[in-house]
Order: sequence, then C-alpha cells, then structure tokens
Amino acid sequence: QVQLVESGGGLVQAGGSLRLSCAASGGILSMNGMGWYRQAPGKQRELVATITRDGSTNYGDSVKGRFTISRDNAKNTVYLQMNSLKPEDPGVYYCNAHQDRNGFRVVLQWGQGTQVTVSS
Repeated sequence: QVQLVESGGGLVQAGGSLRLSCAASGGILSMNGMGWYRQAPGKQRELVATITRDGSTNYGDSVKGRFTISRDNAKNTVYLQMNSLKPEDPGVYYCNAHQDRNGFRVVLQWGQGTQVTVSS
C-alpha cells in the first residue's frame, strides 16, 4: 500500500525556518505530482505548494517568496523549505500525491500530517 509520511514539523519562532519532508513508498512520487497543503484550526485546508513530475512549481499567494518545494525522486522524498515563518503560518501540514486529469486534480494519497507552530 502506498504511504506518505511527513516529518520535520515543530515549534519555531516567527522569522525562523523549518524544513518538512514527505517520504513516499511504492514509487508513487516519481509518477505523480506532489503537493503540500495546510490546515489551521477552524479553517479549510489550503494549498501551500505543488510540484509536477518534471519539477514545475506552484505556490499559494501567502507563501510565495518564503517557501520552496522540491523533490528528490531517487530518495522518494518531497521537501518544503519554509523561511521567514509568520504567525499566520501555523497548522497541520499535509503532503499529497495527485494527478491532473482533464483539468481536475485527483488526489491519490494524503499523508497523516505534521504540526507546525510559530511563536511570536
């Protein structure tokens, strides 16, 4: 069974940095687009960043210029480098594997999430 396992979350001061990792099993990473989403308490899950199989990236407006998504297909891992963290960045960060089919995004798998907390 394909699994995605996130790690790297924790507590950081505003202005600090964290790097999240998403380890994939079963070869899913090399075959699909990957994404990071986050969900704060009482809010909907929102897009943070996505990366295609060939490395093209897309970012949510609130993280552009601060976060960087990357992938290492040989290690079956996707990363999210988060710099200049702000008090509005906390939440549970989830990674997913997805495919874009005829204009629709089909999520194949979600990870269990990793908590990010930012202290001001």
